[in-house]
Amino acid sequence: MQVSACNFWSLGAGTQVSSSVLRRRELCVDGMSSVCSYSQESPHDAVSCHPISIPRDEAQDLSRLLKKTVPSPTRRRLLASLVMYSSYHPSRYLSAQALGDPSVTIEEVTPPVFPSGPLFPTEDRIVQLFERNTYSVVNIFDVTLRPQLNVTGVVEIPEGNGSGVVWDEEGHIVTNYHVIGNALSRNPSPGQVVARVNILASEGVQKNFEGKLIGADRAKDLAVLKVEAPRDLLRPIKVGQSSSVKVGQQSLAIGNPFGFDHTLTVGVISGLNREIFSRAGVTIGGGIQTDAAINPGNSGGPLLDSKGSLIGINTAIFTQTGTSAGVGFAIPSSTVVKIVPQLIQFGKVVRAGINVDIAPDLIASQLNVRNGALIIQIPGNSLAAKAGLNPTTRGFAGKIILGDIIVAVDNKPVKNKAELLKVLDDYNVGDKVILQIQRGGETLELAVELEEQRS
Repeated sequence: MQVSACNFWSLGAGTQVSSSVLRRRELCVDGMSSVCSYSQESPHDAVSCHPISIPRDEAQDLSRLLKKTVPSPTRRRLLASLVMYSSYHPSRYLSAQALGDPSVTIEEVTPPVFPSGPLFPTEDRIVQLFERNTYSVVNIFDVTLRPQLNVTGVVEIPEGNGSGVVWDEEGHIVTNYHVIGNALSRNPSPGQVVARVNILASEGVQKNFEGKLIGADRAKDLAVLKVEAPRDLLRPIKVGQSSSVKVGQQSLAIGNPFGFDHTLTVGVISGLNREIFSRAGVTIGGGIQTDAAINPGNSGGPLLDSKGSLIGINTAIFTQTGTSAGVGFAIPSSTVVKIVPQLIQFGKVVRAGINVDIAPDLIASQLNVRNGALIIQIPGNSLAAKAGLNPTTRGFAGKIILGDIIVAVDNKPVKNKAELLKVLDDYNVGDKVILQIQRGGETLELAVELEEQRS
């Protein structure tokens, strides 16, 4: 049995071992495998010993000897010392201090920091596009007027948020219908405050203004507000042509996703002429698909091309989690340019149509009409009646006689009511179109002048 020296450092600083307690060489057992002794002649009354060998069969005798020679309080002190040594050894709890190297200086262990240098041309172009257009993007908070308890009058309470773009220096702001949908659901009057608009100033501070309703079009998920802001604060967006957009070209989206104002995401145009299922509950044709991240709060913000021109208004995402999945949609600028001026001028959209009642898809299917838009009724004084279109009627004994079925407009195929309305969106009031219709077993062509579509 090998015996090694042990150290009584754990007796505490300044603790002296009494010679009256240990008057002769005492022994302690460390796990019954090592022994050390205290010698009063040792310098500074320290504990020290030299390794000795003890036969294994004498270990128990040594233990009994220790119990006889060392008083009980001393044994408890020795045992406590061993426990403290094993539990609080510096190598276990003071490793952080052990790793330090006082011989080195902060300067010696600090690596050189190199200047970043100029940006690459592609990076610099994107940075400039963002810096130039970010002042044209605003943060919009939907507000709804609600009575406040115990207070006379009303208070404005934010209910939603989104983005918008500065349209002109007159203070017109373009956004999505659904961004301020809560306020619009209460049928506010033109000029009524429906939103709070935060505009970014040149010094980086956002200034708050009341957003008054000018007009809204649910069918295209667009709305126009107006703010009374200084002209130097209003920086209109530069509008581009969405008709020239190609799949694969770069696109940039600026908005306020999740409340993080003026956020830039970059991607490419992923698809064109998509059907957009807007949060306003309508389907919008001709949508632009992009993989630039679009999240809640981006709605109403601009989709830009690589020249910084507006090619769309971000409006929806396709996702099962509520966050960007790389499939976002924007209303094309060609639609925006057509709708917004009408909202500013009339407060509503004046749509061209033929002012006839078209059968819903379900009724058309029950009447065995599988292709085309079936005319149900025609007002007697309408241009459609003057052009010679026939409505659906009832014959002898209540038998239903189908009216004219519109199958094309200027050779553009029409499969149902929705496609008819979509085709007519490209025309203005007063335009003349050629309708291809089915009447009985024959196909006819009739020229019809378009008039303002009834609501």
